This record gives sequence, C-alpha cells and structure tokens, in this order.
Amino acid sequence: MCGIVGVVSQTPVNQLIYDALLLLQHRGQDAAGIVTQLDRKFAMHKAKGMVRDVFRTRNMRALPGNCGLGQVRYPTAGNAYSEEEAQPFYVNAPFGLVMAHNGNLTNVQALKQDLFQLDHRHINTESDSEVLLNVLAHELEKATRGVPLQPSDVFAAVRAVHRRIRGSYAVVALIAGHGLLAFRDPYGIRPLCIGRSPAGAKESSVMVASESVALEGTGHVLERDIAPGEAVFVNLDGEIFHEQCAENPQLFPCIFEFVYLARPDSQLDGISVYQARLNMGETLAKRVVSTVPPNEIDVVIPIPESSRPSATQLAHLLGKPYREGFVKNRYVGRTFIMPGQSVRKKSVRQKLNVIASEFKGRNVLLVDDSIVRGTTSREIVQMARDAGANKVYLASAAPPVRHPNVYGIDMPTKTELVAHNRTVEEIRQIIGCDALIYQDVDGMKRAVGSLSTQLTGFEASCFDGVYVTGDITSDDVARINGERVGGAEEDQTDTSRLTLPNPSGAQQEA
Repeated sequence: MCGIVGVVSQTPVNQLIYDALLLLQHRGQDAAGIVTQLDRKFAMHKAKGMVRDVFRTRNMRALPGNCGLGQVRYPTAGNAYSEEEAQPFYVNAPFGLVMAHNGNLTNVQALKQDLFQLDHRHINTESDSEVLLNVLAHELEKATRGVPLQPSDVFAAVRAVHRRIRGSYAVVALIAGHGLLAFRDPYGIRPLCIGRSPAGAKESSVMVASESVALEGTGHVLERDIAPGEAVFVNLDGEIFHEQCAENPQLFPCIFEFVYLARPDSQLDGISVYQARLNMGETLAKRVVSTVPPNEIDVVIPIPESSRPSATQLAHLLGKPYREGFVKNRYVGRTFIMPGQSVRKKSVRQKLNVIASEFKGRNVLLVDDSIVRGTTSREIVQMARDAGANKVYLASAAPPVRHPNVYGIDMPTKTELVAHNRTVEEIRQIIGCDALIYQDVDGMKRAVGSLSTQLTGFEASCFDGVYVTGDITSDDVARINGERVGGAEEDQTDTSRLTLPNPSGAQQEA
C-alpha cells in the first residue's frame, strides 16, 4: 500500500504535490518522493521518512516545473531500508520516464527474466515498481518506434503492459516533454481517481491521486474514479485523453481499503469510506446480539481510529453508551506494519493509553476495525483489565484474517495471522477476552457493496482466500512471502484453503 499523486498545472506544482502527499501520509510512512519537470528536465528528491521530514525548503526550491508526481511509500517487497527503492523511479528512454506505483506485481520474477533476456533491460533494485517502469518503457518504445508520441501510442503501450503483468497496480508516470499518464489494473484492486481545479479558477490544473481526499484537500473537484484497466493521458496543456486498455475489465476493489487503509473522508469507486464503516457497524451489531446479550454490556469503546464509525453505529443500535477509552499517540506508526512481534508488542502501550474511569467496574465491548496478528488485541484487552474492567468483550468490524495477501498489504505470512487455521474460540483464548465477535464475510461484502451498483465484487482474499486475478497458486504465495519486507520464513500455504475464481463465478481449488 502506497499513496501516489500526479499533477499537470499552469503554475508550479511542487507545493501542490507536497500538500497532496501530506493528505496521503496514512498510506505510507517509510519514504516519500517528488519529481517535477521543467523544459524536459526532471528534478527529483526522495528519501526515507515522513513527508514533513523528507522535504525542506531547499529541496522544494530545487523542484521547479508545472507538472510532476509524488509518492509516499509503505514497502511490502524489496528492501525497506534502502533509499534506492524510494519512489519515483526513472529511466531515460524512451523520451525519459518517471513513475510511481501503488500495488504489488505477482509475476515479477518472470518479468525480470523477460526484461533481461528478451528486452535487454537492467533492473537495479528489488522493487517491483522498477520492473513495472521498465515494462512500460519497453512497450512505449515499441509503440512509438521513433515517431512523435501520440495519445494512441500511449494507450497501445498500456494495453501491452496489461497483457504482460499480473497483480495489483495503480500507476502515475511522467513522459518528458509530453504529459502525465495514469492507469489502473484490470480489476481495479488499488484505488485511483482524477479531478480538476474548480470552474472559474485563475489557474487550471488536473490531479490524479490514490484517494479523493488528496484532491479535495488541495482545492480540486473530484470528477470520477479511473476505471479498471483504463488509461488516462493528460498533455502539458491540460487536455485529457482516456481509453479502456484491458480486454475484460472488472471492478474488484480491495475491501481492506474500506475496512482500514483509506481515510474515512475519502470516496473510493463511488463509495464513501465513512458510510461503509457505519454499515459494517450495523451488520456487526447483529452478530454481537447473537453472542453477548446487550444487558451484559455496559459501554462500547472503539480502539482508535479506524473503528470509530463502526463502533458508533454499533453502540447506537445496541442502545449502549459510546465512550472514548483510549487516547492515541499519533506519532507512533501503525503496529501491524511494524517489522517484528516484539517491536509491535512494545509499541502498543506507547501508542495507546487508557482512560481508567471508562473501564473500572464495567463490562466493556471493545470494537476494532480488524484483527490481523492478534498482538495488538491481546495487549489492549490486558490494558482494559489492568484499568479495572470486569469483563472485556472484543468485536471486529472485519471477518477473521485467515489468508495471505499478495496485492500490496503487509500481512502475507500465514504464521503471523492469528486466525489462520484456528477457530474463533482458539483465537479468543489467545487474545484473552471474555467473548470474541467477528463480522462475517458475506455481511461485510453486503455492507460495503450495497453502496454502489458499479462493483463486480471485492478483492477480499485475506478474508475468503479467493485471489481475483486467478493466477495465484500456493507456490506463488510462498514465493511472495519470501520476497516480502522483513524476510519472512517460507510459507507452506494450506492449498485446501486456497481458491481461485473461474469464469462462471464459482470457486475452484487451486
């Protein structure tokens, strides 16, 4: 998961991109980068760290030009500790290309071999984004063959990219002297939207970004989401060209975006993230009532922050008080992203502190957005008990995370998933709560899917084990686990739990 943004404007874009990256900071805190273009020359600055730390006044002054792109990085593969893998990436031919990418390619090893043996291109890092850039560059060179670039050539190149690569990808790229290219994988797994400056604005601009909040927060008006498989080309005059470049596009957005990853004030694929979380709280309430009688619950307390909308709706439907029982230190990173269990466990109490008066002598229902590894949940339950709670119930607005994710979320190893091959009762005992209530998969999909008629379905593999791209085997999962940041041990995935979609819509064993 990363955050990307691209802009074409009539005025300098460095500050605009910086502001957009601040609004997308939740999508990646490992590294940040900006590239701009002036007179066909790219200026770039990127480094490890948060946006506010990477870019100083001297860096911003060295980023001139009226078009550019940026990224905040959260690595899931490659070397998390290397600044060389911070994005954007650059190649000098054809034309000069820079690119930023959000997602994860699942056939990256085969692509590397093809690039070296057939395309004669060199890959210098372990990043799949560099692989994607070189595939795009190769196909763009084939499409143009030395003639002046036309939008039709760009779209021909993207069509070839779709045929070659697999996985999830939302991409923004600059073609030196020509304009901004943005495209999305044929399943629309990772989000991407486009907007413009308001009508009547003194200076017009076009922005593409991972989430609508980046557009709205920089004074742009959201026009629409880029469709699965679609490519959009914005020339340096701000003219927009677009074309569907995939043979069989289908909209399967990642449902974990709505559960946890995206900001609640964003809209993804026509769905309000906030409303989706309210709906998940409503369906979760029915599960709670069937497990814990409401008269045994004194108070509903969210685990900050993504769970608040679900907890609010849940408390309302149960007729129970909603209280804030935890205060969050906003300067500690997301715990499910952190590299080791010991670091993750230690960080929980640095990240959250209890308001003891909300727990003492009460039966509390804690609500979280999801439970991934269980380490955070176990620590929080103990914190509630230490604060004097009589009983601690825990409800998850998402179903059990039982399967590896291969599309760009850092939770792929089965041994790190508390729910993998365990019953709810076994998970409850590990976490140490008095009752554990999970959302069910179908309920979650209905809760979010009811907000749009455009969807084919959801990419929900971490919950249901269905990999929508149809190309993932147990061997692929094991390989991707080995490539992930942190060097996780080899994962012998239970193939009896691994399913793939087939054209009829039924599930088939992998």
